[in-house]
Amino acid sequence: MTNPLDELRSLASRAENRRTETGIPRVAMVQGKIPEHMLAAVYDPMINLILQGSKSMTVGERTLRYDPATYFVMSIELPAVGQVHPSARGEPYLAVSLTLDPMVLATLLSDLPKPAGHHDQDPGFSVAAVTPDLMDAWVRMLRLMDRPGDIAALAPVYEREILYRVLQGPHGWMLRDIAAPDSAMARVSQAIQHIRRDFAETIRVETLAQRAAMSVSAFHRHFKAVTALSPLQYQKRVRLLQARMLLVANASSVTGAAFEVGYESATQFSRDYARVFGLPPARDAARILGETRSQPR
Repeated sequence: MTNPLDELRSLASRAENRRTETGIPRVAMVQGKIPEHMLAAVYDPMINLILQGSKSMTVGERTLRYDPATYFVMSIELPAVGQVHPSARGEPYLAVSLTLDPMVLATLLSDLPKPAGHHDQDPGFSVAAVTPDLMDAWVRMLRLMDRPGDIAALAPVYEREILYRVLQGPHGWMLRDIAAPDSAMARVSQAIQHIRRDFAETIRVETLAQRAAMSVSAFHRHFKAVTALSPLQYQKRVRLLQARMLLVANASSVTGAAFEVGYESATQFSRDYARVFGLPPARDAARILGETRSQPR
């Protein structure tokens, strides 16, 4: 009898070293060494299952590492820096992911009893060990890559099962909060949408708190609990990630990128950039471009 983890590895082994679509809605896979700059991004809410190798994710000052047969739940859009590593035997990093759809979650949750208690103060990202039932659901989902005619009928069923198994696990509350419009998670998520949309503009925490129907202190507390960042730190990370994209695309000078993402001082921009990415903007962009050109095509 085939080991489910081995079967998943075999199915996902056709992935490339970037997000690789499977033909199944919201399901993607990745394999191998991923360029470091591609792992620094604002991540969408997702369930990410590690099949081989390991990955670390840093959000704010918090770093989590996850290994084979663990899964990572991110319930809110977060600016994070990731690193992937091969296995101890040198086998390439391998993972599959399911992007979370609040509407799918809400439909599933409407069919389930409501649990007692709430977790508004917990972070919006964490790691857990995969269960046999969750692994089996993932195997059936990825087998659909070889049966595309079955995707429309069966992928929604397997997606519900994956979500249901995660709901039964230690971080199930995170999925519930995504689909609950009045939860602190949902209110923080609305604020994040505003910050991401207007990242180059000056934001006032008082205005965000008012829109979230919270006091400033409560909003700040919930925002930092969920994202590991203050609202202004979140905005700064989004600005820096956007500036890095501009620099790597050769679309802007350092000063031009700084002003385009909302900085008023190119000097302050360079300081913040080096603090987050480890090098001044021009040197970091040159390093990334050099690595990109040296990669085999």
